[in-house]
Amino acid sequence: MMEPVLELQGVSKSFKAKTVLQNVDLTVERGRVVGLLGKNGAGKTTLLKCATGLLRVDSGAAIVFGEDAWQLSDSGKARIGYVPQEIDLYQWMRARHMLKFISAFYPRWNHSLVSTLASRWEIDTNEKIIRMSVGQRHKLSMILALGPEPDLLVLDEPAASLDPQARRDLLSTIIEIASDGHRSVMLSTHLTSDLERVASDIVMLKAGTVSYAGPMDELKDSVKRLKVTSRSRLPLHLDFPGILRHETDRNEALITVRGVTPDLVRELEAVYEADVEVRDLNLEDIFVEVHHD
Repeated sequence: MMEPVLELQGVSKSFKAKTVLQNVDLTVERGRVVGLLGKNGAGKTTLLKCATGLLRVDSGAAIVFGEDAWQLSDSGKARIGYVPQEIDLYQWMRARHMLKFISAFYPRWNHSLVSTLASRWEIDTNEKIIRMSVGQRHKLSMILALGPEPDLLVLDEPAASLDPQARRDLLSTIIEIASDGHRSVMLSTHLTSDLERVASDIVMLKAGTVSYAGPMDELKDSVKRLKVTSRSRLPLHLDFPGILRHETDRNEALITVRGVTPDLVRELEAVYEADVEVRDLNLEDIFVEVHHD
């Protein structure tokens, strides 16, 4: 196993009487791109803030680069790039002043990368931030996070305000960051198509708990939709391990199953005297099925 850059061990977090995270275990290994999925209110932003030391956990431990996230050293903080969902910049500054101000806090700063991204994303560095559009501010925040070439890049809904070209550039940059095998990315987004392009691992949150954490390929190999066509009428309710959802209509059924194996397919064929067709699902379909109420 590769060296972890981030570990959450039994992390729980509440706000007043509302539990947002409950006993969350999660490991982010070096060189991985981890996609974070969950419905609104599932706890994604809270998880990212606990992981980066912006929120203190109520119980459990959040460990970054071997340190307690809440008490992270200055050198540890300098290794993290973070873009929040809600952008908060010094609006009275010009973009170039903001870039210069933030760069002073980091021991390393890639001026060439910053200049390239500002040009590619059409950021006028002489413009005052208050006069920028929401999308331009989001791009500027992205550049500020990428400038120090962080060992851990954390992005909370980064594509929400980006135009298609900027989003494509961002995804390319994420792939480039992870390709060296030394840096890691955590990416929370509702755009599952983006995650399918860049993520090596997926974490699914449901009501503050982890419903899945592991490699993208293993998730796709595990969750399948089965079309069962029997020579006789099927039971209205099918019951076997791993069923996420099923619809039965006389001698046909569509079943979404987690943990599909060749043995399971053979068993269904034998028990129900049926033909079983195994269908692949994309990440969006899997997310909907896993979180179906």
